[in-house]
Amino acid sequence: MTPNNKDALSLQIINKALESGASLAGIANIAELKNSPSHILSEKVPEFLSAGTKQVDGRKKDEISWPDTAKSAVVIAVEHPLGAPDMDWWLKGLKGGTKGNAKLIAVFSKLADWLEKEKQIPYIKLAYHVEHGAVFMKDTAVLGGLGCIGKNNMLVTPQFGPNIRLRIMLLDEDLPSTGFTGFDPCSDCKEYCRKACPQKAFDKKIYSAEEYGLNELPGREGVYSRIKCSAQMKKNEERSRDVDIEGSDQKGRQVKYCRICELACPVGKSS
Repeated sequence: MTPNNKDALSLQIINKALESGASLAGIANIAELKNSPSHILSEKVPEFLSAGTKQVDGRKKDEISWPDTAKSAVVIAVEHPLGAPDMDWWLKGLKGGTKGNAKLIAVFSKLADWLEKEKQIPYIKLAYHVEHGAVFMKDTAVLGGLGCIGKNNMLVTPQFGPNIRLRIMLLDEDLPSTGFTGFDPCSDCKEYCRKACPQKAFDKKIYSAEEYGLNELPGREGVYSRIKCSAQMKKNEERSRDVDIEGSDQKGRQVKYCRICELACPVGKSS
């Protein structure tokens, strides 16, 4: 396939994702993704079990298992409107865990059906957790041109700020990354996100370029503490409660995870 044909196919895939309900979409090449900051760091940082990791026998925390057939990744984002906090409330027993994730799954189901029937392109829909076969979503989104990593260690997009939710699908089709945007609202910001953190997770430099061999570090300057952030998430879990699951006679356990640093960011608030 020629470069022009690859670009045309990438655009068709992105447009189909948007048509299927995604707010944003992009493509990341797997060869580039393997060399992205989170994927390099994951091999070097100590193992750490938090609310964002899972215990899987025989696999290190944050260890990526790359499928041999994967050549590119489709990344989609859906907006998380400020007036819909329940979109991110974790509910054990609900398919996808959250309403936002259920929406992402629905988008990818439509896209997968189109890829299979119209394009005959093999795909792999990924789980949410790395230990269950996922890849690091924020790095994928940056390569796909959706935005940049902010000082709150979240993906920040021009349209919605950090108020988005992500999901990835891998393709057996060698497509180029749809690219960096040059967008960076954090370089001279007043760090509202860091100041708002109840656990002070951005108060100390933990990672250095000399130790880890790269300049793109967690929290941009290596100041993001997963341990402190996880402490807040564990507090949220301790405050969880039993609730009804719509359409089921079973009870679910609802957790309202912290979004303080996300909601403190002014980017995208006018959308």
